[in-house]
Amino acid sequence: MAGAAESFHQLRASDDARSLVGWVQSTRDAQGRPYAVVDKRAAHIYVFDAEGRLAGHSPALLGSAPGDHSVPGVGATTQTGHVPPDERTTPAGRFEATPGRNNTGEHVIWVDYDSAFAIHRLRPGFSYSARADRLATAQAARMRVSWGCVVVPVDFYQDVVQRVLGASSSVVYVLPETRTVQGFLQALEQR
Repeated sequence: MAGAAESFHQLRASDDARSLVGWVQSTRDAQGRPYAVVDKRAAHIYVFDAEGRLAGHSPALLGSAPGDHSVPGVGATTQTGHVPPDERTTPAGRFEATPGRNNTGEHVIWVDYDSAFAIHRLRPGFSYSARADRLATAQAARMRVSWGCVVVPVDFYQDVVQRVLGASSSVVYVLPETRTVQGFLQALEQR
């Protein structure tokens, strides 16, 4: 985890993350809003303030099933507490995100409200210790355990995500894992 004193360009970020951040900055696609880049292949999140400066970065837990799309109706299924294992994907794309609360009153960043896709803190409960251990190892292969949300350490959520993305609307970019970043960027440019 790191704070604003570190530059994104000093990090060992993947080429895909570097390409996307460069594109966001050169096109000003976030339109003066804070934004986040989720690199699914590396299981890492980068959060930038409204000026485009790195506010922090962290390992992140992601959906346990590979794939770049949400299954239709998964938001309703999530509310029942049962999402089949093959539907637990973290969707790729560009999302207009807003801060809010989930059905238990917990602060989250709604990336896609209809599909119940959010960025949230690591939650207490029976899986807390095992998931905290996975986040601490920062090994991408071990980070695929969520129902689809992007889950980050509590301190990172409070100090970076909630402070930067939770102040107003933001943009969240989630890199694909089944497509190339070039195809992803071309799709963003054509929207």
